[in-house]
Amino acid sequence: MRLLLPLILSLAFSFDALASLTESHGYAQFGDLKYPATFTHFAWVNPDAPKGGTVRLMAGGTFDTLNPYTFKGTSPIATGDFLQYGINELNETLMSGSGMYDPSGDEPASSYGLIARSVEYSDDRSWVVFNLRPEARFHDGVPITAYDVAFSYRTLLKQGHPQYRTNLQEVKRVDILNRHRIRFVFKRAGNPLLILRLGELPVLPQHYWKQRNFKATSFTPPLGSGPYRISRVVPGRELVFERVKDWWGQNLPVNRGKYNFDRVEVEFYRDNDIAFEAFKAGEFDFYIEHQAKNWSTGYRFPAVRRGDVVQAEIKHQIPTQTQALFMNTRRNTFAERKVREALGLMFDFEWTNRALFNDAYVRSRSYYPNTEFTASGKPEGHEWLLLSPYRKQLPARLFSEPFTLPQTDGDGIPRETLRRALGLLREAGWTLSGQRLINSRGEPLRFEILLVNPSLERILRPYSANLASIGIQASLRTVDRAQYKQRLDQFDYDMILMTLPQTLSPGLEQWQYFHSSQVKVKGSKNYAGVANPVIDQMLNKLLAAQTRDDQVAAARAVDRVLLWQHYSIPNWYIDYHRVAYRNRFAFVTTPPYTLGLRAWWLKPTETSL
Repeated sequence: MRLLLPLILSLAFSFDALASLTESHGYAQFGDLKYPATFTHFAWVNPDAPKGGTVRLMAGGTFDTLNPYTFKGTSPIATGDFLQYGINELNETLMSGSGMYDPSGDEPASSYGLIARSVEYSDDRSWVVFNLRPEARFHDGVPITAYDVAFSYRTLLKQGHPQYRTNLQEVKRVDILNRHRIRFVFKRAGNPLLILRLGELPVLPQHYWKQRNFKATSFTPPLGSGPYRISRVVPGRELVFERVKDWWGQNLPVNRGKYNFDRVEVEFYRDNDIAFEAFKAGEFDFYIEHQAKNWSTGYRFPAVRRGDVVQAEIKHQIPTQTQALFMNTRRNTFAERKVREALGLMFDFEWTNRALFNDAYVRSRSYYPNTEFTASGKPEGHEWLLLSPYRKQLPARLFSEPFTLPQTDGDGIPRETLRRALGLLREAGWTLSGQRLINSRGEPLRFEILLVNPSLERILRPYSANLASIGIQASLRTVDRAQYKQRLDQFDYDMILMTLPQTLSPGLEQWQYFHSSQVKVKGSKNYAGVANPVIDQMLNKLLAAQTRDDQVAAARAVDRVLLWQHYSIPNWYIDYHRVAYRNRFAFVTTPPYTLGLRAWWLKPTETSL
């Protein structure tokens, strides 16, 4: 009877849903897939790219574990730019194209079969079935089965990082239909985004992990299933990846033309200045530049002049990460919206951009820069309909005027802005006493800006000085990465400069960033402590979106409410990649939604080096 139960469940389920079943080689959250079932490779890769050679890379920071799935420790993928390279310690996912693992590059919110050969789903999006490839294998040769998928789901839900609990919370039940067929049943219908997120589920080897402590940090390379395996580990300092020669997935359409280097050596640098000097000296092959000043003045070394190093600015349409100074509203200092608004008025972006960044950046005026999700102008149409029922809970100005940020001429904060900031602070109960702002209890207005990157100090010192000019004491404190992560996980900070990755299809990660349920979840990414019932409702609308128009309207509503509540001080962004690399690589093109380094290859004369 036990053996017949999955079949009985499957038949009962199928009779109810047969008329509304779709089966496909891929899945698009909205609209149609770009690539048909007969496609052989993505348009932006060279399907016949030569394999071979060694590539040397750098990563910023360090690592103390090779398990990227848990709350404890810092794994390599958590270090800067590591995922851009297309090699990592992650297990293969059910689908490829969305999420952080392997973006498809030239279409938003779509994925194609990887471990899963095909996907089936109901028209009301109340369930999904993944049909697995029989040839899919872990590196030890053991086949990947539905039992591994179910094990991965349950392990990540119970023992993984809190982000997995958020991503998987809408799953009601998991049914193993046979060794290569698994169904996820949802708590509610009309959930197109959840299918995309389930396709991003990494599949862990049950036979490997069932005898090991999943939560423990470890420098032992875990058993994987992808194009590379880790062959050498120097804890915290170096990783070496070797291409798996007989990899089961190398000829799949989603993989052809990718993962072309035989050996990838990654060295970890704690100091960016030292890393850049190492790049100039020829110690590694790629450098993704994040400092505008260095991009403008630091590449005048001989290798660039000879053409041995290429300095390239590559335009993209990637949603830019949210970068801002987040105020921890769990602290009384930032509990009042008027205080937060006043602190934002004292940040002089125009001076910072001119004096420190060579005018390289654009001011972020949204939590979703470089996307159609930006709440520009006044709310109208579908967005207005979403926000209108909550007029009494929102600032009246939200409906009557566009959200704006203060602007200067680049020569300092104008007196009018200073008076406006002091007026807001006075309304919030803070008054000037000598050179300090104090409250009714005589306590000064002071806070600490917690940093992990020492180079940010020169950027934020002028901001601290601006605050001091109106009686606010803002100190800068830079700590090491381990302490920084610990303090972030425990929300032990006043203000931080933080980035939030954004996607082409905002969804459950927005819940992690801004939903009230995440305020007390240790390790959550709700850095500002946002607990706003209107934002909660707009996030529900975002997750329930049935069309791209619904999604855009809901995201703009979220953006607008966040902006008017002044939870953060928006920073800046650019809409192009700044990349320097040794002139020994070739590639077809850069797709709009990813840098695409995983599709580069060594020129034929270099593959033997």
